[in-house]
Amino acid sequence: MKKLLLMGRSGAGKTSMHSIIFANYAAKETMNIGFTVGVSESKFRFMGSLTLNLWDCPGQDRLMKHFMSSQKDTIFKNVEVLIYVFDVESEQLEDDMADYKTCVQNLVNYSKNANIFVLIHKMDKIADTEKAKVFEKKKKEIAENTIGMTIKECFGTSIWDDTLYKAWSQIVQLMIPNMSFIKDTLKQFSTVSDCDEVVLFEKSTFLIIAYHENLVNKDIVKYERLSTIVKQFKLSCNKIGTSIQSMLIKNSNFMGFIEEFTNNTYIMVVVSDPKIQTAAIELNIDYARRYFQKNDQYDPDNIIKT
Repeated sequence: MKKLLLMGRSGAGKTSMHSIIFANYAAKETMNIGFTVGVSESKFRFMGSLTLNLWDCPGQDRLMKHFMSSQKDTIFKNVEVLIYVFDVESEQLEDDMADYKTCVQNLVNYSKNANIFVLIHKMDKIADTEKAKVFEKKKKEIAENTIGMTIKECFGTSIWDDTLYKAWSQIVQLMIPNMSFIKDTLKQFSTVSDCDEVVLFEKSTFLIIAYHENLVNKDIVKYERLSTIVKQFKLSCNKIGTSIQSMLIKNSNFMGFIEEFTNNTYIMVVVSDPKIQTAAIELNIDYARRYFQKNDQYDPDNIIKT
């Protein structure tokens, strides 16, 4: 079980973002979520054997001071990842940094090997022309206050676009134990099947697990955007009592397949060669599926050459 701490001051947007990712809330539905008044511990089964133990900690001054002192050994022991959320428009900069520095110091004392991810949140409130400047300034300021540890990655996020999925996808990817196997297998599948792109998504959250492209101009942003779009379509299906099993998108330039892959994943395969038959791709997906489920290597010579 992997322990994640989700921390930040009250109103930063912590509970809203984890409700969108893990509880299938739409962004507009988070407007009615109240403040977290105690440490909320949730367990999520992710990628089969991987269980995420998410601790959503309250951000009100009184409550933060309480668990930062009297509960710090319980909160900060055995932490795999700290996700610290800053409200980009917060007017309490000194308090924000003081609380953050205390969190980092507790990690130094109790979980020195934890990875720190910082989310500079609510970036949608900043004008497009100012976003890069504001983000870099905030990022530098936070890095200067990260004493004794190093930030793994810093993201600018918003619940209203794909940036949230980008951040959480990268965070979760760090925690998947067999990532090398997954990437190597996708690469072999993509090469032998002559597909242009193959992407693996986690089934319940639709976060990006891994991908491989045979194209020169790689663009991970489109996958993050696709993750957001398909997740919203999935939620719409759930509201009418149905679910996505597979999708086929086809035009004069490409064919795109999205379908259930394993018990925990969806796969997307994109091909542009008109000579490649749909049946061959489906057979290749089915063959790779059986080996993914066993979490074992497969022999690419058995894949049907298209």
